[in-house]
Amino acid sequence: MKTVLIITYYWPPGAGAGVFRWLKFCKYLSQFGWKPVVYTPSNPETPVVDESLIEDIPETVEVIKRPIREPYSLYKLLTGKKQSEKVQTGFLSESTGPGAGEKVATWIRGNLFVPDARKFWVKPSVRFLSKWLESNPVDAMVSTGPPHSMHLIALGLKEQTGLPWLADFRDPWTQIDFYDKLMLSKRADRKQRMLEQKVLRSADQLVAVSMHTASGLEDICNRQVTVVTNGYDPDDFTDLPAYKQNKFILTHLGAMNADRNPGILWKALSELVQHNSALRKQLVINLIGKTDISVKFDIEENGLTENTNFISQLPHKMALRKASQSAMLLLPLNNTPNVLGIAPGKLYEYLALKRPILCFGPPEGDAANIILATKSGYIVDFDDIERCKQMLQDCMHKHKNNQLHVKQRDISPFSRIALTKEIANILDQISDDGTQKAM
Repeated sequence: MKTVLIITYYWPPGAGAGVFRWLKFCKYLSQFGWKPVVYTPSNPETPVVDESLIEDIPETVEVIKRPIREPYSLYKLLTGKKQSEKVQTGFLSESTGPGAGEKVATWIRGNLFVPDARKFWVKPSVRFLSKWLESNPVDAMVSTGPPHSMHLIALGLKEQTGLPWLADFRDPWTQIDFYDKLMLSKRADRKQRMLEQKVLRSADQLVAVSMHTASGLEDICNRQVTVVTNGYDPDDFTDLPAYKQNKFILTHLGAMNADRNPGILWKALSELVQHNSALRKQLVINLIGKTDISVKFDIEENGLTENTNFISQLPHKMALRKASQSAMLLLPLNNTPNVLGIAPGKLYEYLALKRPILCFGPPEGDAANIILATKSGYIVDFDDIERCKQMLQDCMHKHKNNQLHVKQRDISPFSRIALTKEIANILDQISDDGTQKAM
């Protein structure tokens, strides 16, 4: 059994895609000859907490937690938030706030905290882990970002120890959807790009979650980036209730920020139910997760508030149970320049739920390719409201006649077990290469 050190900011009881990816890899790595040791903060600023996820951590996984110092007290002061409030990721705003303070806080975050607000954890972590490794040798290490400060911790360890290193990019760095919102000075932008280049060139292996994200990273560093997608854990879907036709329920799981707001959906639904009282009684919209204030405004303006349930948070398994009873599952992608590479973690759990997916985004993107290849749903481009209305009418008709189902192709390559095997194979390769170099 080889040992791998995994450096991650997100870990249970935190929740979200950043948690699930390496939580599930850790769950299955021992099946492929690797023992995980997780290094993570003891006091992170995580926007969502789900205590039930702790049950997924195998007893064989060693977890090392160290305190982290983050500058969020200043951010909350500038933005008028209470110190007890959680800071949302991806520029998601749940309420209207002081615009000037928000801009100042964003400028400070973008220009003084490079690459991110976790930068103060880098040097203490490198010192601690360097000492820890002297008496606890490992065969390889993994860093997963964002936050990309986790990659800088691994970079420091690489320079000191030469450990084989897999750098995992759950999202891009300078190509991420909100990079242009950080109000970066030329100096801060240069530093971000310099650090990105250093990480991309120093890691033994680079991994990304989608084809277009990998391609974008390859353009930056001129070397191969391997794609290991997110996925679904079969254990999470073993005892879900069978789907029963009821009302026409549309469900979205996870945070919905302003960039993901599917405006044409709300307009199309409004037009369809405006003169059809029976349809209005049948329509239910479940938004399970943090929802941006702009989404709530659009829903209200289109007269759909009474049809919508805003559910801020549910334990993971409970959210899946609720989604399993949906007529369709909503997958609005970020309407941003990097949208072709966006394939959210929820996509793969939607596949496992086997309910039709309604995706808003480009038909040539990575998410659309997966949905179409597996015959799991429908794609509507961001501005194609006519197709949206026609598709909804067709699906509502099928639902009324109990014919709204998917004839899905094999999705087993996206199981967390199969994906963990891919990760283990990469770790085997870089650890063997490291041994040969040492010899």
